[in-house]
Amino acid sequence: MGTPDIGQRRCLAKSRLFAIESLELTFSNGAERTFERVTSNGQGAGAVMMVAMPDPDHVLLIREYAAGIEEYTLTLPKGVVDPGEDIITAANRELREECGYGAHVIEPLMELTLAPNYMTHRIQVLMATRLYEESLPGDEPEPLQVERYPIEDIGALLARGDFHEGRAIAALFIARERLRERQESPDPMFW
Repeated sequence: MGTPDIGQRRCLAKSRLFAIESLELTFSNGAERTFERVTSNGQGAGAVMMVAMPDPDHVLLIREYAAGIEEYTLTLPKGVVDPGEDIITAANRELREECGYGAHVIEPLMELTLAPNYMTHRIQVLMATRLYEESLPGDEPEPLQVERYPIEDIGALLARGDFHEGRAIAALFIARERLRERQESPDPMFW
């Protein structure tokens, strides 16, 4: 089964950050459909989300205002990959901006999508270890609160009312599994 042929593309609406695009698709069986999707409007070169580990047992979380749901949430540090940056450079920059730490070791874990039937957004999940204190000014409208949380206690974190971002939940489970695999053959350079 091949991918559908994309006929006409139309921009239905556009903002500073996003665009809504209409796609006329023809599937391999001849069926035709119109799909709509949200695109990132050419902003940046993707996004990164970091599981930052100040030690082998804890992860850094940030508290920030989430305008989409109009409340403060606890989540992982994340941000846009600026033009000309690779994901490692972007991850280290965002960590310094949002958490006040840089990392000597940054390891890509997985790419995640969010509602891929309706959005083009992809985010690279990375694990950052061997942290050191270093801050950069960020673009946040207010200082972010940084909290340490035991990575083995994801269940208690999920029971909280302020931690519910699907990407962050998936990233923590992915990182925890990677850490458990490492316990079988520890790498001294990792910490």
